[in-house]
Amino acid sequence: MAIKFSDMQYKRPDLQKLKEKLASVTGAFSKAASFEEAERLMLEFDRESGHFTSMCTLALIRHQMNTEDKFYEAETEYFDEVVPEAQESLQAWTLEFIKTPFRKEFEDKYGRLLFVNAEMGLKTFSPAIISELQSENVLITEYVRLLASAQIPYEGEVYTISQLSPMKQQNDDRRRRAAWEAEGKFYESVGERLDSLYDELTALRTAMAKKMGYVSYTQMGYYRMTRNCYDKEDVERFRDAVVKYIVPLAESIFKKQARRMGFDYPMSYADAALEFRSGNPKPRGTADDILKQAGKFYAELSAETKEFIEFMYSGELLDVLSRKGKAGGGFCTEIADYAAPFIFANFNGTQGDVEVMTHEAGHAFAAYIARDIVPGDLRTPSMESAEIHSMSMEFFARPWAEGFFGDDTEKFLYSHLASALKFIPYGTMVDHFQHLMYAKPELKPSDRHGVWRELMTIYMPWIALDDGTPFYSDARAWQRQSHIYEVPFYYIDYCLAQAVALQFWALADIDRDGAWQAYMRLIRCAGKKTFSELVEVAGLKSPFGDEGLKEVCEAAERRLDAFDQSKLI
Repeated sequence: MAIKFSDMQYKRPDLQKLKEKLASVTGAFSKAASFEEAERLMLEFDRESGHFTSMCTLALIRHQMNTEDKFYEAETEYFDEVVPEAQESLQAWTLEFIKTPFRKEFEDKYGRLLFVNAEMGLKTFSPAIISELQSENVLITEYVRLLASAQIPYEGEVYTISQLSPMKQQNDDRRRRAAWEAEGKFYESVGERLDSLYDELTALRTAMAKKMGYVSYTQMGYYRMTRNCYDKEDVERFRDAVVKYIVPLAESIFKKQARRMGFDYPMSYADAALEFRSGNPKPRGTADDILKQAGKFYAELSAETKEFIEFMYSGELLDVLSRKGKAGGGFCTEIADYAAPFIFANFNGTQGDVEVMTHEAGHAFAAYIARDIVPGDLRTPSMESAEIHSMSMEFFARPWAEGFFGDDTEKFLYSHLASALKFIPYGTMVDHFQHLMYAKPELKPSDRHGVWRELMTIYMPWIALDDGTPFYSDARAWQRQSHIYEVPFYYIDYCLAQAVALQFWALADIDRDGAWQAYMRLIRCAGKKTFSELVEVAGLKSPFGDEGLKEVCEAAERRLDAFDQSKLI
C-alpha cells in the first residue's frame, strides 16, 4: 500500500550540505577505478539529487493546494532561490559523468540517451546565469499567484477562474456571454501587470541566452525542453501540415457548430464555447461519482492499470477539487522519494473533470510503470513523448464514456474527438507566437497583441475577435496560457503528442487490444528512447510531414460524419 500523501514528511533541505555531499560524490566518481564503483556512485548521486527534488515537489504541491498557506509560500520562495544554485552542483556532476572512461559500459547498460540528454543539459546552464534563473522563478511564481488570486463577481457570487468555467459553457446565451465578460474584466484589471511580467521574462531569458552564447533564447529554449531528435525546421514543417490538413477540418467542424446553434460565423469566444443547444456534455453525478467511475475504468482496462489506480487512491495521491486559494490548472508530477505520482487538478463540473482523470492519470500511469527505473533521468521521456501517455489514455477511455456521461455520452464522444482536432491549431499557434516573441523580445505589449491577432486569422479563423468582450477583443487571450509565461516552447509538445494520440485512436477503433499493446510498448520504454524512436516502437507515423496528419484527418472526418446528428442537439 502506498504511503498517504498527508504522511509524506517534508523537511527543508540544507543547500550547503547538499552541495558538499554532491561535490564529494562527484569527486569520488572522477576517481572511480571500475565501472561497478562508478555505477554505485552514480546511483548515490541520483538518490541525493532525487531527495532534493522530492522536497521541492512536496513544497510546490502543498503551496499550490493552498496559496494562502504562509509556510509553504515561504518554502516555495526558498526553492525559487536555491534551485538555480543547486544546478551548479548538478552541472559539475554532468561534466564528470560525460567524460567517464566507462561510458561504453554505462551506454550498454542504460542506453546512449543518458549521455545525449546530459550533454544537452550542459547547454542550458552556467553559474553566470544563476541570478537570472532566480529572478525567472520569482516572476513565474508571481504569475501563478496573480491568477490564483482571482475573485470574479458573477450573478451575486464570487468565483476563481476555474470555478467560473462551467458558467462559461452554460447554454443560456446571455448568462454565458456575461460569464466571459466577467472573466475578461478580471484579466483586464491585471493586464498591465501581465504585460510587464512578460516583458521581464522575455528580457531575462534573452539575457540568459546571450550569456550562454546564443543569438536568441529560442535555441536555449529548445535545449531546456530536451529537443533531442528534432529541431525548429521540423516544427515548422509540422506547422505547415497543420495549416494544410487540420485547420480546414477544424473550420468545417466550427461551421457546422455555428449552423447547428444558429450563431453568426465566425463566432465569439463565448459562442464557440457552446457546442450543443441542449448544453455541453456534463459528467453525471458528483466528484466522488467521477472518481468511482475512473476506478472502474482503470480496473477493467488492464491488470497494470487496476494495480495503478488502487495505488493512487489508497495513497490519496490526487487533489482534484477546486476551492478558494488553490492554484488553477492541473498537472501530474512525481515524488521520487516515495516512487509516487501525484495528480493536481480543479474539478468544476465540466467534461474536463473526466478528462483530468484520463489525461493527468495517463501521465501518472506512465510514472507508476517506470517508478523503479534508475537513474531517475530515465523514468520520464522528453515532454512531447510524455504527453502521448496522457492524450492517448483519453482515447482509451472512450468505451467507458457512458459510465461518466450517461445520456450525454454521444455528445461527449463527438465533442472529445472534435476537440482533439480543434486543439491542434490553437496549440500550434501558441508555439508559433513564442517563436516570434523570442525572435523580437523588444516588442511592446501592443505589438505582441497584434501578432496574436494576425496568427488567429491563420490558425483560428472561426473566432471573431471584435465582438466587444473585454480582454478577448483586444487579442490578449494568449496571456491566459500559463505555459507561455512558465515553460516557453512547451506547448507544441501537446500538438505533436495529439497527432500521435489520434493515431492510437484510429488504431483502437479497429483493433483495441492491438492499440493497447502498442501503447504499453511505448510507455515501458519510459525515458530510454527519443520521441521519434518511441513513435517507431509503437508502429506509428512521425507527425513531421504530411502523411500522418493527412490519414488521421481522413479517419476523423469519416467518424464525425457517422455520428447520429439527432443526438447532437
